[in-house]
Amino acid sequence: MVGHTASDVPPTMAVKIFSAGVAACVADMITFPLDTAKVRLQVGSAIQGECLTSSAIRYKGVLGTIITLAKTEGPVKLYSGLPAGLQRQISFASLRIGLYDTVQDFFTTGKEGTTPNLTRNVIINCTELVTYDLMKEALVKSRLLADDVPCHFVSAVIAGFCTTVLSSPVDVVKTRFVNSSPGQYTSVPNCAMMMLTREGPSAFFKGFLPSFLRLGSWNVIMFVCFEQLKRELMKSRQTMDCAT
Repeated sequence: MVGHTASDVPPTMAVKIFSAGVAACVADMITFPLDTAKVRLQVGSAIQGECLTSSAIRYKGVLGTIITLAKTEGPVKLYSGLPAGLQRQISFASLRIGLYDTVQDFFTTGKEGTTPNLTRNVIINCTELVTYDLMKEALVKSRLLADDVPCHFVSAVIAGFCTTVLSSPVDVVKTRFVNSSPGQYTSVPNCAMMMLTREGPSAFFKGFLPSFLRLGSWNVIMFVCFEQLKRELMKSRQTMDCAT
């Protein structure tokens, strides 16, 4: 009887959830400074565009923002909020990524289909996971790439770009609204309208490059680690099964 390879045996739900949690935490630790820079650039553009003062610190570019933060506030500031971010990845990313295949299978079998922070999360989760899954499937089926690291890398980059394009307007409005002074905006729609009238449509894509660098690199690290962890854990499980 011919034995199955690790890629032939579908990973269990526990393996998926564990792999997703670990991969998400690794990705968060590596890319967190990019997220800090992105927020500072988005908030800084609002300050520089609406109430410029001589004491305001100007941030220029992703690398420039990271260097300025490290010099003025210390390198540790780049990782401010990381513990909360890791807790979020363990409790949230592990489930949303780990359960994706299970939920997809459930709906596929059945048929032959607020707040600014909530809106952003819905857009990111739906676009990120679905785009990655569709791209990986298309690359493998068309035989352009095998189901391995290069395929996962390309799929993750494309997923990161598509997610950034769709989520950027909501992300910018959320950042502006949360970091605004009391009474500056009466509501989230008011914040969006004021941005549109004062700065034009391009205001909704301020900080696009750091957003893409953060989300794209996060996707690459997370999905590549996730796929490899799944395979290694299934190999270990098969080895233990054979030993017993």
